[in-house]
Amino acid sequence: MSNLNTLKSKLFELTKRNKDGSFSTQSNRKRILLQMAKDLNNLGFKFSDPKSLKPKHIFALLEQWKGDEIATSTIKNRMSHIRWWAEKVNKASIVMRENSAYGIEKRIYITNVSKGKLLDAEKLQLITCEFVKLSLSMQKEFGLRREEAIKFNHSVAIKGNNIVLKGTWCKGGKQRTIPIETKGQRELLDKVRSLTGTGSLIPSYKTYYQQLKSYEYQTSLASLNKMHGLRHEFAQNQYRRITGWECPNKGGIKYNEMTDIQKKIDRTARQELSRLLGHERPQITSVYIGS
Repeated sequence: MSNLNTLKSKLFELTKRNKDGSFSTQSNRKRILLQMAKDLNNLGFKFSDPKSLKPKHIFALLEQWKGDEIATSTIKNRMSHIRWWAEKVNKASIVMRENSAYGIEKRIYITNVSKGKLLDAEKLQLITCEFVKLSLSMQKEFGLRREEAIKFNHSVAIKGNNIVLKGTWCKGGKQRTIPIETKGQRELLDKVRSLTGTGSLIPSYKTYYQQLKSYEYQTSLASLNKMHGLRHEFAQNQYRRITGWECPNKGGIKYNEMTDIQKKIDRTARQELSRLLGHERPQITSVYIGS
């Protein structure tokens, strides 16, 4: 057996013995490590034992990836698999802890293309679970994350003319408040209350995990994919409501083209959006509405 085939075989056995992460993570790790073995062989490194991994091999792979103009996010993902490899052969110390030490720049988000999505009414009617259907509508009307929309409890969240999301529903455990402003939002909340009473948008006989699986199954059957885009659309609509013009992602005015007054309005809008979306930094809004 050649050095390459031996290395691939041993890496394969390493992944079989160490089943860290989800099935998807394990599958991706195996595929990427086997590709790394092939790339290293093509670069002239003919070792056959995973324990022979050295810093020079890491630098050689990085040089090739950068030369191939591989996306920064993909390189970071591959580096995580290299760290896993090194850890499993008791050589974790050969990989520097910070990606910046290898000259891997911070991830740059592409913010000039809208990721907003409308909720297709016909596809929504294909959803047979009313709980899932209303969770999707909550994502659309209030810009909720998927988990927030599944865990939403009307009897707990409604506070006057606002919904107040509990920290335990939210990413990072941070409670946030979203105003109820439109007729559509109020009608939706009435439907949620009618269906759930004092409960949440998780049926009483299911756990959150079971309902999440129902959500994933039903949306897949209805071809409702990438529903995080509903949150993007919500943010873009809110920006237009606050400023009076479209956001950069939808062809609106770029920051460097704005007057001083428009820049001030833009900053105010981003601060408000940051609060509505539950982000610490207003700069993150660029992911949703453009920079």
